[in-house]
Amino acid sequence: MSGIEGKVVAITGASSGIGEATARYLAGHGAAVVLGARRDDKLKVLAAELEREGGKAEAMAIDVTKRADLAAFVKRAQDRFGRVDVLVSNAGLMPLSLLDELKVDEWDRMIDVNIRGVLHGIAAALPLFRAVGSGHFINVASVSGISVAPTTAVYSGTKFAVRAISEGLRQEAGSKIRVTMISPGAVRTELAETISNPDLKKRVEAFQAMAIAPIAVAQAIAFAIDQPSDVDVNEIVVRPTAQSV
Repeated sequence: MSGIEGKVVAITGASSGIGEATARYLAGHGAAVVLGARRDDKLKVLAAELEREGGKAEAMAIDVTKRADLAAFVKRAQDRFGRVDVLVSNAGLMPLSLLDELKVDEWDRMIDVNIRGVLHGIAAALPLFRAVGSGHFINVASVSGISVAPTTAVYSGTKFAVRAISEGLRQEAGSKIRVTMISPGAVRTELAETISNPDLKKRVEAFQAMAIAPIAVAQAIAFAIDQPSDVDVNEIVVRPTAQSV
């Protein structure tokens, strides 16, 4: 993957799941990775492991709901590696619930992380990408941003928003900045851990029995990055063969 080697890739939500798998995969193919998440201890362990294996990695604790954190995150990547080529906005929450449960605090948190987190990443990286005349945004959405089911209303709303924001960004970006949206289906991650309804959590965990490994999504992200600069892979949907919706 010559299109990945030497690139500087900043990844939010990098302490586990899709973010961690993406960091490992890209570092293994010659990219320098900058890891962001709230769990600083896990980030530092991962960064140290990648560097022991011959990769280049930098870790920074961030909260994507804070615009200043994303600005500092992008600056850290610049300070350490001299530039930023790709921003992977992967941080997300999925506390599913029926609307009748009125879990408003959970709704607010999803909006803050899943939507504002992406917007804060755009605000941090877009001026830099404009200044250097290149760059690549990769926003992780979900198949729940394509269809809606009971209990997914608010989560789907946040992921539909990511789709709209990504498409608007793509249209505004021009010929030098690429925009890719990745929509995973059931993937073995910690997302179900945020569900506070015990019965629903059990149902989701049972559904997750068909889930694919995070590396499948990491490889899709790598495919988009690896393309020539004049090729923009706009959307990839990755889900288990057994998943119908």
